[in-house]
Amino acid sequence: MEILKKDAKNFLKQLIETPSLSREEKITALIIEKYLSEKNIPFQRKGNNIWAKNLYFDKSLPTILLNSHHDTVKPNSVYTLDPFKAVEKDGKIFGLGSNDAGASLVSLWAVFTHFYDQKLKYNLIYAATAEEEISGENGVKSILEDLGKIDFAIVGEPTKMDLAIAEKGLVVLNCVAKGTASHAAHINNDNSIYKAVRDIQRIQNLSFDKVSDVLGKVKATVTIVNAGSQHNVVPDKCHFTVDVRTNEHYSNSEIVEIFRNELESEIQPRSLALNSSSINLDHPFVLAAKKENCELYGSPTVSDQALMPFNSVKIGPGDSTRSHTADEFIYEKELNEGIEKYIKILSHIL
Repeated sequence: MEILKKDAKNFLKQLIETPSLSREEKITALIIEKYLSEKNIPFQRKGNNIWAKNLYFDKSLPTILLNSHHDTVKPNSVYTLDPFKAVEKDGKIFGLGSNDAGASLVSLWAVFTHFYDQKLKYNLIYAATAEEEISGENGVKSILEDLGKIDFAIVGEPTKMDLAIAEKGLVVLNCVAKGTASHAAHINNDNSIYKAVRDIQRIQNLSFDKVSDVLGKVKATVTIVNAGSQHNVVPDKCHFTVDVRTNEHYSNSEIVEIFRNELESEIQPRSLALNSSSINLDHPFVLAAKKENCELYGSPTVSDQALMPFNSVKIGPGDSTRSHTADEFIYEKELNEGIEKYIKILSHIL
């Protein structure tokens, strides 16, 4: 176990020091290949996605997917440390992707390695995937058919090793309020900006009746507004974007219809694929996690869970509030405890 923890730490440091922005994960994919090869574990690769099956994989058994991602967002402008340098200080490992989701990725690698050559009640597949941060077409979605039948997935994301038994979905709406262009000096009762403002006010006051016990209310937020090119011209169009976080009571297509019925503006969803997910509280993994004192909660953030058409949970070392922040870090203690807790939970069912 101690050797695995040391290897996982070195693995994480190499990932941090290798830039892997979404769609640019080629080199970190090679690092993942190396760490599997060093344990004599055969793997497959498609694009920048790497996956491996346990030694005694048996198609007659149910299969558990251990999944996390190796792409990162771009470092923001207020970093004080080099985002691509794994700095160890005060029990922390700093660096871009350390918390989201490098620690989960290497912890699940350690767990998979631990169980790899054991005879188990379940098959295990370890999958290190790309493009999670952009919900890309060439990420986990692109290999689901290659993986075969999956009965359950553990998605590694920073949750403080508590268990997200539900996750909000996401639908992003591109909206256009249309009016009539004119000179600003003249009367114009068809101003696209004013129309957009009225719709934005409607969104602010919009109420969704179906409230989730775990995920709470649907939350809609206007995040981008764009119109006009010069001070003396009334624009004929005002574009705005709405970020909608859904619960399990609404499909994304239902959300789109609600907005189309409520707003004057034209609405075009970017995607309907990222629906909310949840799992039954009597699922064996949930019961096992409760034995290890995991708190159960609903997650407001979206992960690759949204692309998985099978039961899944989200759990991993680190804290989601550190994700995408300057000077991102993971405590080394969190990394070690993550490996231990994953193994303890899985041992109850494997």
